[in-house]
Parts: sequence; structure tokens; C-alpha cells
Amino acid sequence: MRHSGIIDRFYFKSLYFRISNGILFELATDGPGFASDEDPAHLGEALALPPFLEGQRASIEAGLRPI
Repeated sequence: MRHSGIIDRFYFKSLYFRISNGILFELATDGPGFASDEDPAHLGEALALPPFLEGQRASIEAGLRPI
């Protein structure tokens, strides 16, 4: 089966593949997890970005709406 190969997403690793009707599936690991760069007691209190997106922080934050 054709697939993407393992892709490092910083918080986890993924592998993508499509089935015959075009549906895309993602298989992902559990680790290292979102607590790899934040204190688990404070997860979700601030926007955490993986290193490869830090250079885009201003534009990402500008597009967010408060919830």
C-alpha cells in the first residue's frame, strides 16, 4: 500500500495513506506527547507551537479567535 512514510510532527510521528475511495487515514504514535515542551499542569494555558512553526507565530496568533 502506498503511504507517506513516517513524518515527524514534533509531538508525535504520523504515517498517512489513502484507501480506494480517496479517504485519507493517519496513524500516529502516542509520544512524545504534548507535555514534551510544557508543564503538564499548565497544558492549554498558552499557545504552544513546535519549533518549525515558531517563525510563523505572529500570523498564526493573528488568525485565532478567542473562545
